[in-house]
Amino acid sequence: MTLLPPSLLDAAIDIPVMVGFSGGLDSTVLLHLLAHASARAPGSVRAVHVHHGLQASADAWEHHCRAICTQWNVPLQVVRVDVARDSGQGLEAAARDARHAAFKTQLHDGEWLALAHHQDDQAETFLLRALRGSGVDGLAAMRPLRSFGNGLLWRPLLPVARTTLEAYAQQHGLQWIDDPSNDSDGFDRNFLRLQVMPLLRERWPHAAAALSRSTALAADASDLLQQQDNDDLQTCLRAGNTLSIATLSQLAKSRQARVLRRWARQCGLPPLPANGVRSIQQQLLTAAHDQQAEFRWGNSARILRWRDQLHAFTQLAAWPHGWQLQWDGRAPAQLPDGATLTLLGAEAFEHAFTLRQRHGGERIQLPGRDHSHALKHRLQASDIPPWLRPHLPLLCEGDNVLAAGDQLVSAALQQWLQAHDAHLQWQPPDPVN
Repeated sequence: MTLLPPSLLDAAIDIPVMVGFSGGLDSTVLLHLLAHASARAPGSVRAVHVHHGLQASADAWEHHCRAICTQWNVPLQVVRVDVARDSGQGLEAAARDARHAAFKTQLHDGEWLALAHHQDDQAETFLLRALRGSGVDGLAAMRPLRSFGNGLLWRPLLPVARTTLEAYAQQHGLQWIDDPSNDSDGFDRNFLRLQVMPLLRERWPHAAAALSRSTALAADASDLLQQQDNDDLQTCLRAGNTLSIATLSQLAKSRQARVLRRWARQCGLPPLPANGVRSIQQQLLTAAHDQQAEFRWGNSARILRWRDQLHAFTQLAAWPHGWQLQWDGRAPAQLPDGATLTLLGAEAFEHAFTLRQRHGGERIQLPGRDHSHALKHRLQASDIPPWLRPHLPLLCEGDNVLAAGDQLVSAALQQWLQAHDAHLQWQPPDPVN
C-alpha cells in the first residue's frame, strides 16, 4: 500500500530526513514508510522524540519509541523540553512551540523535518483558522513543504485520510501509543475532532477532503498575493529597513495591510494584529510630520512614525538605575543593554573616564563652537532615532560630557582623538526578542 504522493516522495529520495516521532499512530506510519522505503539510502532517515513530561506515562512513551527505532534500525534522539504553562497561549500551543524549538535545534543543514500531519489535521486547521477570522494566508493552513530552521519542514501525508493510515498500520502490524489527552474535548482542536467533524461527516462524508481542497485553493491565492506583497514592500522600503509613509499611503488599504504584516514579519516581530493595522493606517500614516505616533503590541513590539518613515523594533534591555563604569579604553566597554563602546586607533586614554547613562540637563561643547549646547537638543537635531537616544553611553570627566557614544564628541576629546589618529565606535544594542 503506497500512501506518499509520488511527486513529494521522489523529491525527497536523496534528502536526509529527520522524522518527528511521538510514537502515536500517525508518526509511526510515517517513520515506517520512510524507514522501509527501498529507494532511500541506508542511514538517510533518523528520528527525534520530544519528551514534554506533560503525561505520567511520558517516560514509557520514550521507551516505546526507543524500542521501535531499535527494531527498525533508525537512529533516535530524545530531547527533553520544559513547556511554559503560563505563556498565556494555552498548553497545547505552548507544547507545540516547545516541540518546534527542539526540532530546530536538532535539524542539520539541508535536512528535512518530516511531520505526520494528515488530511484530517488539515481540515481541522482550516476550521480553527476560519473561526478565528483568518484571511486567505491563514486559510491556506499547513503547507506540504516550507522553510524551517536549517532545512525544510515536510508534511508528505497531508493528502492522506487518517482512516487510510489506520488501515496501513493494521496491515503491517504496527504498534503505537494512544495519548489520553486526545480524548478530552477541552482543547479546541480536540473539540473539532471529537464533536464537530463527526457531525459534518454524517451530512457530508467527504468533508475533510473538501476542506483540504479549500486550503489548497487558499494557498494558490496566497502565493499570488505574496508575489504582489513582495513587489509592494520593495517599493516602500527605505534604508535601515524602514517604510516610506508617502509611498505606502499611495497603495489601497488592503495592500497596505498586507505590506505592513509582511514587513513586521520580516523585521522579526510577532504577527501584527488587525487592530494594529487599523491603528497604523488611521493614526501613524496620517500623523503630523513632527509627531512620533506609535503602535505597540505583544511584550515589546513597536512600530513608530519618525521623519516620514515607519520604523519597526522591539524594546531594548533597560540600564540598572545609577549604573556607571570607569573606562580607560584598553578593552571594549560592555554596556548593560548589550551594546559596546570601543576606542580604536589608540591603546588607551591617558586616564580612566566615567561611562554612564543620561540623567537629563547635560551640556556638551562641540568642535568649532565657543559655547556649550544642551545635549538633549543636539540629539534631537541628530539622525539618532528617539528610542536609541537613552541608550547612548555618556563618556564623562567629572560633570563634563566628553562624548555621547560615537555620535556627539566634544571639542576637547575630538582634539585628543585626532592627535592619536583614533576614534570611538559604538555598537548599538540588539533588540530584546
